[in-house]
Amino acid sequence: MNSDTDNYCGQNRITTALLLAAGTGSRLFPLTQNSPKCLTLVNDKSILERLINNLKNQGFKRLVIVTGHKKECIMDYLGEKSGDICIEYVHSPLYKTTNNIYSLWMARNIINEPFVLFESDLVLNSSLLDDMVYPGRMAVAFKQPWLNGTTVSVNKANMVTKFQKGTTDSYSDIRYKTVNIYSFSLLSWQAIVKRLNQYITEGIVNCYYETVFAEMTDNKSLAFESVSFDHKPWYEIDTIKDLAKAELLFPKELKKFAMHENAMA
Repeated sequence: MNSDTDNYCGQNRITTALLLAAGTGSRLFPLTQNSPKCLTLVNDKSILERLINNLKNQGFKRLVIVTGHKKECIMDYLGEKSGDICIEYVHSPLYKTTNNIYSLWMARNIINEPFVLFESDLVLNSSLLDDMVYPGRMAVAFKQPWLNGTTVSVNKANMVTKFQKGTTDSYSDIRYKTVNIYSFSLLSWQAIVKRLNQYITEGIVNCYYETVFAEMTDNKSLAFESVSFDHKPWYEIDTIKDLAKAELLFPKELKKFAMHENAMA
């Protein structure tokens, strides 16, 4: 079994991140008409800036971004370095007609080390990543009525046992929502790439990468330990309504001079 624990050496923290930012963000239109979703502002600070700050706080050294829609905006915004983080880009030319399975596949040749996978629509408290910077982890949140999308079942050892597509059907077990942050060892990534190659070769380019993760979890060629994101703020921003909720969770930071003035009053 290519479990991530096979390649787990002590407490070696992952320092490489992969960000999938190729999508058009159509559900956030018109905010994404002239810029990619990750540059959407959440209380005057973009999703991307917030992620970069999260990565810096966690000691990441390398960020690979798969671009598509309005790629030049991201490249102009970040350049090739941000603090101690070196930034590299892979452009997905078929971003309009493919889904994130294709974006992930686009990174197969540029990443050859353990990494943490991120989507470009997440805002979160940096400390939530404390347990995600080691291989074989998957971020989850307790399934609430307002959350939709892929869920997973988790056993008593906190290991993910099965993926389920979003459903309104009743179920007896406890379900957890995927937060779309995953960490991989090199062994697991190599196994994933082999399966991705098969999908892409067969022309299956318009599904989600969870399809591959689900299949590999079922046949025990991939293993994830679940990491709860229930104790600190996070939000996935797909729509204008999501953005409004995220801005409530992540309010504007008080300006230092305003705080100083208040202290002097």
